[in-house]
Amino acid sequence: MHRKPFTFLIVIALALCCRLVLAFDDIDAHRSCVFCGMDRKAFGYSRMLIRYEDGSEAGVCSLHCAVIEMDANSSRKVKALLVADRDTRVLLDAEQAFWVAGGTKHGVMTERPSWAFSTKAAAEAFIKEYKGSLVSWADVLAAAREEAGKERR
Repeated sequence: MHRKPFTFLIVIALALCCRLVLAFDDIDAHRSCVFCGMDRKAFGYSRMLIRYEDGSEAGVCSLHCAVIEMDANSSRKVKALLVADRDTRVLLDAEQAFWVAGGTKHGVMTERPSWAFSTKAAAEAFIKEYKGSLVSWADVLAAAREEAGKERR
C-alpha cells in the first residue's frame, strides 16, 4: 500500500526531469543567436525560439533579435514564438507569458529591458526587487519593434 504513493512521486519526478531536458534542447539545436551570434546558453534566461509554419526554426538570444529575425523573414508565417522564463529558463509561449518592462536590471540587446515569466507572482517578485512594470505582450512587442526600427534608420 505504501509503494503506490512512492511510485507516483518517482513518476512525477521523472516527468519533470524529462520536461527540463526537453526544454533546453533548443540550445543544443541553436547554440548561437542567428542574428547577433551571442551564445544562447549563456543568455538562456532571455532566449527565444521562433518556429515557422514551414517547419524551420530560428534560435535567438533576445526579444530584440527575435523582432529583427521575424521582420527579415516577414513572408514566412510564424507558427510559435517561445520565450524563456527569466527564472527557470524553461520555454513558454510568448503571448502567455507575464512580461515585465523597464527596471534596473540591464536587458539583453536593448535599451529598455523586458523579461518573461511563467507566473504573475514571479513577475511581481521581480518588479519588487528590480522595479519595472507588468505589461502586455502587445506592448512589449510594439516597444521592441519601435526600438529595432530606430536602429535601422
